[in-house]
Amino acid sequence: MKTSNTTIRLHWDELILAALKEDIPWEDVSANAVIGEDARGHADLIAKADGVLAGLPVFARTFALLDDAAEVVLHKREGEEVHAGERVAEVTGNMRAILSGERTALNFLQRMSGIATYTRETARLLEGTHTVLLDTRKTTPLLRSFEKYAVTVGGGRNHRFNLSDGVLLKDNHIGAAGGVANAIRRAREYAPFVRKIEVEVETLEELDEALAAGADIVMLDNMKGELLAEAVRRAKGRAQTEISGNVTRENVRQYVVLGVDYISSGALTHSAPILDLSLKHLKAV
Repeated sequence: MKTSNTTIRLHWDELILAALKEDIPWEDVSANAVIGEDARGHADLIAKADGVLAGLPVFARTFALLDDAAEVVLHKREGEEVHAGERVAEVTGNMRAILSGERTALNFLQRMSGIATYTRETARLLEGTHTVLLDTRKTTPLLRSFEKYAVTVGGGRNHRFNLSDGVLLKDNHIGAAGGVANAIRRAREYAPFVRKIEVEVETLEELDEALAAGADIVMLDNMKGELLAEAVRRAKGRAQTEISGNVTRENVRQYVVLGVDYISSGALTHSAPILDLSLKHLKAV
């Protein structure tokens, strides 16, 4: 799925404000104690590691929500690679606002840039193939829009954004419905006709049943070796294929050679380390 970044950003302000309120329940005692109310300052955003930048608009918006006159000048673009020691941006504005917003702004930027970096490294292993790299719903609660956006900046694509976004019948759905064919039949009867039906299968028997019932996409969950290769062969031309289950940057290449349509990896969001960045050299202006 390709989600509009414009649509995602509609929800950002309320989430950034919630993060600011978490860090500043009523006041920033440290900043207010030592900085005059109208003092203005300037600081540099510096990269402390190599990676891919994602979240620069969130970083800038954090300061704007605290100070209407805040100005963030970017020296790097969203999605651009950065190297340790490089200056990424400059922040100028009310000095209290810079100090109070620093941690929240960096938390968003470091997390999103880390995801974009991990995704870029993984996506490069799929270059030259038709296989599409997808994320999952294994995201930090309330931060999904930021994290899935970061995946797209890194070169991946979004799977379902939420439970309202599409039909994916997993093992518990199938068990509750009394089998693969019955689950697919009920989904066809309930879901709008424009929805594709994706079904998770773990055995060749479940795969055959899903294909016979007309599944649009089969998710080959935690299959390995010859079992996985045979599943891909059986599904070819009958349904699109997705591989899922413990897929990481380190092992993704072994799945690409099978010619699957999609590879989904929860590691893009749940295992990506942050990209280390720092706001330095704050001085009065």
